[in-house]
Amino acid sequence: MPQDLVRLADNLELNRRAYELRRSGKPVKLSRIPMELLLLLVERRGELVTRDEIGERIWGKDVYVDRDNNINAAIRKLRQVLEDDSEQPRFVQTITGRGYRFMVHDLEPGSSQISSLATPPRAFVAGGTKSTLPSIPERDRPAVSNTLRWVMVASATLLVVISAAYFQWFRSRTSPQAAGRLMLAVLPFENLTGDSADDYFSDGLTEEMIAQLGSLDPQHLGVIARTSVMHYKGTKQRLDRIGSDLGVQYVLEGSVRRSSDKVRITAELIETRDQTHVWARQYDRELSNLLAVQGEIAQQIAQEIPVRLDVSAGGPPAHASPLAARQYQAYDLYLKGRYFWNKRTPQGLEQAIDYFQQAIAKDPDNARAYAGLADSYALLSGYTTTPQSASMPEARAAAVKALQLNEGLAEAHTSLALVTENYDWDWKTAEKEYTRAIHLNPNYATAHQWYAEFLSLQGRFQEAFVESERARQLDPLSLIIASDNASILYYSRQYDRTIAQCLTVLEMEPNFPRAHLMVGAYVEKGQFDKALADVEKWNAGPWTLAWKAYVYGRAGKQVQARQTVARLQHLYGNNPHINPEPILWAYVGMGDKDQAFAWFERAYEDHSNVLTSLKVNPAYDALRDDPRFSELMRRVRLAQ
Repeated sequence: MPQDLVRLADNLELNRRAYELRRSGKPVKLSRIPMELLLLLVERRGELVTRDEIGERIWGKDVYVDRDNNINAAIRKLRQVLEDDSEQPRFVQTITGRGYRFMVHDLEPGSSQISSLATPPRAFVAGGTKSTLPSIPERDRPAVSNTLRWVMVASATLLVVISAAYFQWFRSRTSPQAAGRLMLAVLPFENLTGDSADDYFSDGLTEEMIAQLGSLDPQHLGVIARTSVMHYKGTKQRLDRIGSDLGVQYVLEGSVRRSSDKVRITAELIETRDQTHVWARQYDRELSNLLAVQGEIAQQIAQEIPVRLDVSAGGPPAHASPLAARQYQAYDLYLKGRYFWNKRTPQGLEQAIDYFQQAIAKDPDNARAYAGLADSYALLSGYTTTPQSASMPEARAAAVKALQLNEGLAEAHTSLALVTENYDWDWKTAEKEYTRAIHLNPNYATAHQWYAEFLSLQGRFQEAFVESERARQLDPLSLIIASDNASILYYSRQYDRTIAQCLTVLEMEPNFPRAHLMVGAYVEKGQFDKALADVEKWNAGPWTLAWKAYVYGRAGKQVQARQTVARLQHLYGNNPHINPEPILWAYVGMGDKDQAFAWFERAYEDHSNVLTSLKVNPAYDALRDDPRFSELMRRVRLAQ
């Protein structure tokens, strides 16, 4: 068998030269990062490969990416393809706190065949721990005395015992529990009504339980954000694997049934390590008592976890009294609004606005509905062609009203921070609002995410990376958090790292638009063909043409750039109320300073958030020696 062809099992072969994994002769789909990881592990089979070595092999030395999360994702994908089990591995063994080992057995001399664990290998057992060693042909073995053989076995036994003790100590020192903060995930509540139209209700209940549990004792109990847990909706993933994926020790799972005026909720708290059932309850209530039921569930868990998780049980249940009919109707509308807001699409945001407005009409004192409305308006210009001048004042009014009704609502402080940052360029107030939100709810991942972006726009990159990592820990599978981390890398001029991070996101979701910001990194590296190839994959309306013109301009292809700008302007027509960002971006790439500054003025009049990155965006470097740019920096309060 050629050395490039490695047999992993009877029906599984890796062709290193062809960069291909085959099962029963048929190619197995495996993306770049898991494939690189597999190649490395097979090359070093039988050896410990540290996470640092994996990171250096895949992304390069000293490259800042979301390394741990990306490696974990690659390991999960690899085990899925290899049909491997993390608890009883046949191929990839986890060495806790260190890295991974590709498990090998007898290697035939001159062959690249690796036998499967289906046939037990030669092994020695010491202190109850089995360790496998590659065999050596008898003719190649040096003569070894019985005394020396005894010393070798005794030394190996002692090494295994010491290693086991060390890893047990290391695990206890590095676990979240030892660090004083445990992590819990609320898995999506299962909709048992039989009607998918009621998904908003079960999803809303999931989000509400995340909020309830997240407020119990944030210093000691972290709760994974909704974005990450929704990846498991409708799946039957093993709980131990979910625990490993999300870095949690406990999960809450449940189901919900509802009729016209009744609701039945089941909830169960489970330890992921051994799937021990810690606590379970069933609730039959009037729909008007729904918030009280959520408070009861949170309190029941709080009463269980102080002993088990060493966290505070907090105060009395929230919303202990039943809601009036109009309040319940408003709450139901609020859940529908959040359901559509979380879709992060133009249509979803428009529907969310409608539902939040209906909720407010039913219950004018509903602070959370105002916060949801603020969130929707604050994001609208980023997902549609709506100019900020048309949406941000609405976002501000809603956020201010939410705070008037409930000053302790972290979401409202976060929304107001985004408005003051992106629309007012009031950096001092924005930072005060972000830090207030994080103080009120340290488990609110969006506050950490948006604060990280704020810090990067100020050029405070070290602080930005810290906040970005906190957001990732709370929402480890969030594509937008990972993509925003890439934007921080881009602004800090770490272009290779930007590209690596974006590619990781696109491997998880090829159509995620925010990850295509790696085009800017390709341009800064002079890799214009790669930049254009990526832009061609977009379906982002005006922004696709804007980026194409930008790349053509930076590549010196002025004819193509101007043709593309003409198409872009034709698309907009004579509409005076347009988002100026795409056309501005095109002229910046073309190096047409007069047109660029003319559109900068349009952006300034619109209070566009394209101006927030003036201080750090590499795309503006060619403009920095122009006095008009310095004046623009001063007007958006970024000159200092």
